[in-house]
Amino acid sequence: MEVQLTNRQQHILWATVRHYIATAEPVGSKALVEEYDLGVSSATIRNVMGVLEKSGLLYQPHASAGRIPSDSGYRIYVDQLITPSLRSRSVSQTDPTRTETLGREVEVALQKRLQWEDWSLETLLQGAAQILATLSGCISLITMPQTTTALLRHLQLVQIEAGRIMLIVVTEGYETHSKLMDLSPIPEETERDSEVIDRELQIVSNFLNSHLRGRSLLELANLNWSELDQEFQRYGEFLKNSVAELTRRTLAPTATQIMVRGVSEVLRQPEFSQLQQVQTIIHLLEEEQDQLWRLIFEEPEPEDVGKSRVTVRIGAENPLEPIRTCTLISSTYRRGSIPVGSVGVLGPTRLDYESAIAVVASAADYLSEAFSYFNP
Repeated sequence: MEVQLTNRQQHILWATVRHYIATAEPVGSKALVEEYDLGVSSATIRNVMGVLEKSGLLYQPHASAGRIPSDSGYRIYVDQLITPSLRSRSVSQTDPTRTETLGREVEVALQKRLQWEDWSLETLLQGAAQILATLSGCISLITMPQTTTALLRHLQLVQIEAGRIMLIVVTEGYETHSKLMDLSPIPEETERDSEVIDRELQIVSNFLNSHLRGRSLLELANLNWSELDQEFQRYGEFLKNSVAELTRRTLAPTATQIMVRGVSEVLRQPEFSQLQQVQTIIHLLEEEQDQLWRLIFEEPEPEDVGKSRVTVRIGAENPLEPIRTCTLISSTYRRGSIPVGSVGVLGPTRLDYESAIAVVASAADYLSEAFSYFNP
């Protein structure tokens, strides 16, 4: 959302969001004057809040009430106004060390209470879910990992026609996966003999098989392509991208169990005072986990493989109706560069975003480290 705010507008929006998160009460200019050193009068604050309301970032629940943040207001807060380590910019009132402190608290709590060397993977994830719920004050959601046991039996590159090559992968279970690829010719070699290309493809296939036979398909995406002899480097880049895409498709995620903790505490908050709303959320958590799973486990784009990323969906940004009044914060935990599971928290939009983002990011990093100790 592209909204250009002045520094004063940023400060007052920041203070309004922070005060509302803390009190759950509509925020008036007097409260901001008393609680925050904004350096302006109550009248100026009222004028700025009026501008923010016209911009759709604040609204009044009642004519005589103060203002509360809209979903758009929270989005600006998350994207522009909290600490740089979480998002893009920071206003002066934020504490730039707060996120690091929160992250360390999560790491310490997980290390103190969880010893993955002695626990089963499921027990580890159950414990992590409980700690995440306790530290965030939200409903915690952790998915069981994707099955990643497929091992490579054979790989072959076959020329189908000029400039078109098929990559065929056979796993130890004799499952076959294939991908058709375009090999852009080098300009001076457009008339290259088909038999020469066939011989080269066989040599490259032998190279791949010697490096990868009997190993996890996850390792296909991490092969050191620089080891290809110079004369075969023309195949390297398109193979790197195509093999990684085929691997992700072969290991396409399927919905798994979601471990849910912290429901009773969150549902006591004022945002969940209506029984019908509570029932729809509980129904989603218990009976429609496949929908929720598809929302929090996102297959990364090729350029994002190997990167950690925290996704924040606020209110109406959530496509699932039962949680369109909630905020969902999620990230993935990985084996190597491949995401295999997800970590998330679900709470009201009136959420301590800095804390929630920090604990999700730290929990995902911790589980990624722990997961490397378990055999695929």
